[in-house]
Amino acid sequence: MKAQKLLDIVLLILCFLGSWLRSQGDLALGNLALRRQLATFKRDHPRPRISCFNRGFWVLLRRIWSKWINTLIIVKPETVVKWHRQGFKLYWNAISRRGKRRGRPRVSSEIRELIIRMTRDNPSWGAPRIHGELLKLGFYVSERTISRYMPKRELDENKVAKWKAFLRNHMDGIAAMDFFTVPTVLFRQLYGFFIISHARRKIIHFAVTFNPTSEWVSQHLRNAFPYDTAPRYLIFDRDSIFGGLVVKTVKSFGIRLVRTSYRSPWQNGIAERWVGTCRLWGTR
Repeated sequence: MKAQKLLDIVLLILCFLGSWLRSQGDLALGNLALRRQLATFKRDHPRPRISCFNRGFWVLLRRIWSKWINTLIIVKPETVVKWHRQGFKLYWNAISRRGKRRGRPRVSSEIRELIIRMTRDNPSWGAPRIHGELLKLGFYVSERTISRYMPKRELDENKVAKWKAFLRNHMDGIAAMDFFTVPTVLFRQLYGFFIISHARRKIIHFAVTFNPTSEWVSQHLRNAFPYDTAPRYLIFDRDSIFGGLVVKTVKSFGIRLVRTSYRSPWQNGIAERWVGTCRLWGTR
């Protein structure tokens, strides 16, 4: 019993010292979070019901305070992340209902059948070639839309083996770049741009913006590769933002461009895995 009492006293002293060393902002936010949870538990319900106001409170607290998990008791952290995603979805659904049109314009069944037919009759054609042929016929459809309606082809094991061999043999001279999005509290899309080295899985450059453009990407490429630090190869996908200006900037460094195939994120697996890691840590 004496040992237990001594241990309780030591724990109380440690808690007091910890709260004394914490900043006033952390103490205020921690007290506010605990008061909100106590108010929820005091309601006359066998199971506490969390109102929309409380959900918004935790979503906002998650964005402005890094230690919000330490005071969260009423639900799991994953639940707060789910609330944020639901609110983001509801917001954009409400925005889309304001206009006369909802979503993207539909592609007629005639064009879809033509894309499928051209793909099957010409196995070597990709989306860029089909896009060019459709333009000749007077059909204005984007390459991304064409790739969406192209029937899936069987995986060529030889090409997969060649790609893996390329990544393995030139690992020290390969870098990859990509974007990922983060929804904010005000329901805006924040775009994160990064360049990662394959050799040590090291982030070479990172930047964020609300309005990514080709000019913005080109400038950050110049910042990422000063002097003679450019890699030999740079892997990136077929996003429209990586267009003519970005290609010219990359070539000016003497870098060889390597574009991934349509719907093939596995070809840029190291970058995709790092994005997954960021999203995992974002829930904590």
